Amino acid sequence: MYSHILIATDGSEFANNGLDHGLALAKALGSRATIVTVTEPWHTLELAREIQAHPGRNPLDDFEKAAAAAAERTLNAAAATAAKNGVAAETVHIHGEHPAPGIIKAAEDRGCSLIVMASHGRRGLQRLMLGSQAAEVVAHSKIPVLIIR
Repeated sequence: MYSHILIATDGSEFANNGLDHGLALAKALGSRATIVTVTEPWHTLELAREIQAHPGRNPLDDFEKAAAAAAERTLNAAAATAAKNGVAAETVHIHGEHPAPGIIKAAEDRGCSLIVMASHGRRGLQRLMLGSQAAEVVAHSKIPVLIIR
């Protein structure tokens, strides 16, 4: 049924709960697993402030390097967890996308049959203020989504 599972993570302890569940499901079903992390684009206002604060320096290069290094750490740790659990997993870094669309696109591009991700389960004003990537993925994905709380 779920032959290829995409597992989304940002490397946080909270997201690792979703990673663990996704890997356990992939192992139980004998499914392929792809682990994805998404690096958001740098906001234009922040970039402008940095350029103004440090003339002659290209802060975008620093941001790109830091984002790539963080994604590499996240994916290396996730791959090690997958290996420890006996699951062969591909890792993917989606760069310069907002998380929800990046996760959905990665799943569609790779022919995944299920997306697994963690959610804080925020409600009310807190959800409105902080947003919910999980809710956005659920709302826009054409494939099933398993949310781990």
